[in-house]
Order: sequence, then C-alpha cells, then structure tokens
Amino acid sequence: MMLQENLQKWLTDEKARDQFVIRAGTDTEVLWNDARQSKTELVYKRSYWTESFVQWSPLGTYLATVHRQGAAVWGGANTFNRLMRYAHPQVKLIDFSPGEKFLVTYSSHEPSNPHDANRVVINIFDVRTGKVMRDFKGSADEFTIGGAGGVAGVSWPVFRWGGGKEDKYFAKLGKNMISVYETETFSLIDKKSLKVENVVDFSWSPTDPILALFVPELGGGNQPARVSLVQIPSKVELRQKNLFSVSDCKMYWQSNGEYLAVKADRYTKTKKSTYTGFELFRIKERDIPIEVLELDNKNDKIIAFAWEPKGHRFAVIHGDNPRPDISFYSMKSSHNLGRVSKLTTLKGKQANALFWSPGGRFIVLAGLKGFNGQLEFFNVDELETMATAEHFMATDIEWDPTGRYVATAVTSVHEMENGFNIWSFHGKLLYRILKDHFFQFLWRPRPPSFLSAEKEEEILKYLKKYSKKYDAEDQDVSMLLSEQDREKRRMLKEEWEKWISEWRRASEEEKLERQRLRDGEASDEEEEYEAKEVEVEEILDFSEEVLFEE
Repeated sequence: MMLQENLQKWLTDEKARDQFVIRAGTDTEVLWNDARQSKTELVYKRSYWTESFVQWSPLGTYLATVHRQGAAVWGGANTFNRLMRYAHPQVKLIDFSPGEKFLVTYSSHEPSNPHDANRVVINIFDVRTGKVMRDFKGSADEFTIGGAGGVAGVSWPVFRWGGGKEDKYFAKLGKNMISVYETETFSLIDKKSLKVENVVDFSWSPTDPILALFVPELGGGNQPARVSLVQIPSKVELRQKNLFSVSDCKMYWQSNGEYLAVKADRYTKTKKSTYTGFELFRIKERDIPIEVLELDNKNDKIIAFAWEPKGHRFAVIHGDNPRPDISFYSMKSSHNLGRVSKLTTLKGKQANALFWSPGGRFIVLAGLKGFNGQLEFFNVDELETMATAEHFMATDIEWDPTGRYVATAVTSVHEMENGFNIWSFHGKLLYRILKDHFFQFLWRPRPPSFLSAEKEEEILKYLKKYSKKYDAEDQDVSMLLSEQDREKRRMLKEEWEKWISEWRRASEEEKLERQRLRDGEASDEEEEYEAKEVEVEEILDFSEEVLFEE
C-alpha cells in the first residue's frame, strides 16, 4: 500500500506556481516554473530515472517511469518517493484512467515462428494497491483494429476510458463489435460485446457514459455511412445520422461533452475528388439536434480542427499551404443560441496547428515542422492578435494547466537548438533554457477546481478587488528584481575597481625594478617620451641576371 502523505501538497505553493518535468540526456528533472523571477527552481533531479519516457497521471498526483521489469509511480509531499511498482516485463506503453484509479501497461513479444504475429500482453493495475485487476493476452492482430499508431501497428490506447473521472467503463474496438467493460467486476457489460457491423472507430464523451461510433459506407454506397450515439450501460441508441458519399470521418468532442463535431470527407458526384463538411451535435439539448456546416469554400482542405476547452467556439485551419486561412465559429450566435455562426476568418497565416488555452479565450496559432516555429498569440474574445513570435524549429507546444504560460520546445529530433522557451499567455518571452539531447517537456496537470461555475463567475466579476493584493506582490517582486539587478551591478563595479587597484599596487611595487632595467630612466609617465624617425634599409632579395651574351 502507498504511504499516507499529502500527495497534493505541491498545489498549495504560496506563489501559486506550476511544476513541469523535463528529460535531457540521462537526467530527469522536476522544476517549478518561477515565471515572475524569469527562471526555474529545482524540485527533484535524478539520473537514469526511467529507461524510456515519463508520464504524469491525469490529475497530476503521480509521475510514472518505465523500466525493463515494469512501471513505477512516484510522488510525495516534498520530494518524489517511489510509491508503487507494477511488474510487467518489457513494458513499452502505459496509460492512466482519467480518475487515476487504474494503470494500463502494454508489451509486445516476438513469436518463435517468424510467420506468426507478435504476442501482446496488456495488464490493468489498481494504482494504489499494485494489484492486477485484469489481463488481456493474444495475437497483435486482435489489437490492431482501428488504425495504426503506438507500437507495431497497435492503436494506442487499446482500451479507451469512459464515464469521466469516475473510471467506471473502458472499451476496446473489435471486429464488428465494441467490447465495453465495467470496473466493478472487470467483465463485459451484460456479459457480451456491443455488436456493430463493420464499425471502424469509436470515441467516448469526456464527461458522460456516451459512445460515439462510426460505420463506413458499404455496398458501393447502397448502405450509407453512419454516426451513432449509444448510452452506456443500457446500450440504447440516443441519436443516429446517416452520411452519404463519405470517404472518411473523424470525431472531435468538446471537453465538457456539450458538443460533438464529426468531420466528414465526402466524394464529389464524379467521385474523382473529395470535399469536407462538419456535422455538429448538440449533446445536452433535447433530441440532440444536428447542424451541418460547410466552409465558404467547401473544397478547402482541412488542416486542423480544435474546440475551445469548456467553451462554445472552435477553430479550423483550412486551405492550401504555405498560407492557409483560419476561421473561428461559435455554437451560440448572438441572435440565435441554437445556430452555428462564423466569427471571423484570418487570411493567409503561416500555421498548421491550433493550441487553445485550457481556460479558453486565448489560442496559439502555430506553424510547426515546415513552418519553422511561427507563433501567433490570438485573443478570440477581441478577435485580435496579441503578439507574433518564432521559436525556430519548435517541435512541441504545451499550455500550463492554468492557461497563464505556454512552453515551446525543440526536442532531439533536431540536432541543434535543443531546449525550451516559456512565454506568457499574451506572447511575451519570459525565459529560455537550452539543453542538449532534449527529449521531453510535460507540465504537471492540476485536478479540476472545487469552485462552482457561479463562484468562478463571481471571482471574475470582482477580479479587480482580488488583484490589488497580487499587484502589490508583483510590485514587490519587481522591486526585488530591480534591487537584485542593482546589487549585481554594484558587485561587478566593486570587482572591477578591486582588480584595477591590485594592478596599480603591483605596478608600483615593480617601478624600481623597471627603472633599474632602463638604466635609471623613469619611463612610466606616458607624456615623457621622445619620438624619433629612423630609416632602415633592408635588402629583401638579390638576384643576378645576364642581359647580353657575346
């Protein structure tokens, strides 16, 4: 059993700072982001802490490490102690349930017969006790349905968790079925899988036990594609939408489970090309109404889509590289709450990825890979750019859990400029740290706030009253930094004057010796000299040449 200490003590930091973990070379470090002081502060450092990667649990309680013998979780009030081990030889991948109750581990083993598929082992552990609650073993072919990803073609995570933070259900895609398990007995609901002919993908609501599943077109278009919403554990279908001439489909849930966007790529009448549209489901409304959205130019290629966390807006990057457009939409137009409306389109942006702040309102429009790390910090409330910047060759962008700071990183996929930058939410570069062989940067997640939505609104309403205290603290920090800066300059000046003084003393001590060496001449004074011009002839070369021969 785990030690009974306060594993959430880091949340009570007096400066309200956030932590992050980095891996560089053989070292793994957990650090405070001390943005006010424009620096980091070390919490814990360890060499060879993990053999491949580290991973925070979803609520930030534990840090998981991966080893040849299995996985381990670490935490503590003031440091990082090993709290539990999970034996699983040659473990390759791990995944926590959203409420941190369970840990899923995965390994793949080569068969003795090279013609056979790899053998897969998956264990589900109770995080606190370390007990194996259920294991799954079989051929890799049984775990590869639903597209490639992860390791050796396995779509990871194999088991997807549903029902929000309660960790009540988990499900796996199979051939013509979805197997849904409950965590009281770790057995199939109703002791049987949900039969869905030709199902190729499914996705849980982030907050409710609702499955969205996709079945592609069959019989050359005679049977249309469809998206269904299924309630768990009853397995009752809540809503279904048939989609005609669809070539592909992708589902995007909004973080509160209020909306589901289905991106459908459709064939044109000639079937020689495709265009994209969106089916927007309003999950919390009566009968789950669906709205169809097509872009102004429906032939535009969709490069990226992202919902505003906890909000009603979404952003879409569309068009052709190198300068696509970015459009913002709202599910609540001012004159009609039940209709989607376009807020604005930003033309010709060097962006191919969208990173919303966890609190909504602000977004980073990023140009990664071929765009060399272009960054635009955009305020969606005001529909205005706050700052543009660049982190050359940036590979990763991650907001801190409070939405106050953004980290951009260049990992070891590039040989040069490895390290990370920390920015304010409005795009001011606060500090930069270079690290050779830089592998990982991960903010420590925070659990959800205990405050009600009403209380949060009240705090926002009286923010100026609360902020006076923090303005005073900021001023104190600013004055401290100024004082530290002045002290640093004073010390440098003292050091310089001390150095000059020591050289003068040494020069004075050697004066008599210099005079003796110069036959009694005192030549220290620069004014006491006589300039003479001396001409020196020097033969540089000599050659003899015969001009006439008799």
